Amino acid sequence: MDPGTATTGFSIIENQKGKITLLDYGCIKTKSGLQPAIRLQQIADDLKYLLAKWQPQKASIEKIFFRKNIKTAIGVAQARGVLLQKLTEQGIEPNEYTPLEIKASICGYGRADKEMVQKMIKLTLGLQETPKPDDAADAIAAAICLANSLALSQAIHQ
Repeated sequence: MDPGTATTGFSIIENQKGKITLLDYGCIKTKSGLQPAIRLQQIADDLKYLLAKWQPQKASIEKIFFRKNIKTAIGVAQARGVLLQKLTEQGIEPNEYTPLEIKASICGYGRADKEMVQKMIKLTLGLQETPKPDDAADAIAAAICLANSLALSQAIHQ
């Protein structure tokens, strides 16, 4: 997942013996102007629906990193907290990755731009179209990062 108050990207993948298939992706969107508590409740409700629908075994979530806009960072941190709480409530351990780790896992380069990440997702998954918007693509990248991390961990421990 790619957390945000206005837009939270999500994706659902299946990983069967190293073959990753994209099952679903998109964004949880909240309306600006609503009280923050109502926006956070909507994120929680929408995530609860997705978890019930797909029943994932694992989850990945992007860690936040901000240098400039502290107001944005606070909102993203609140949304991230809701996501972490809902995952944990459902017994799903959240795996957290920095944007640098996610980009390096997808592109081999931690400073790749969003366009490069989207192109690599398209190539990796054999998609007909580039996944959009950015938030959903970032969530797909985070899921692939988790799949790659698990594959590496399994290979090391065999």
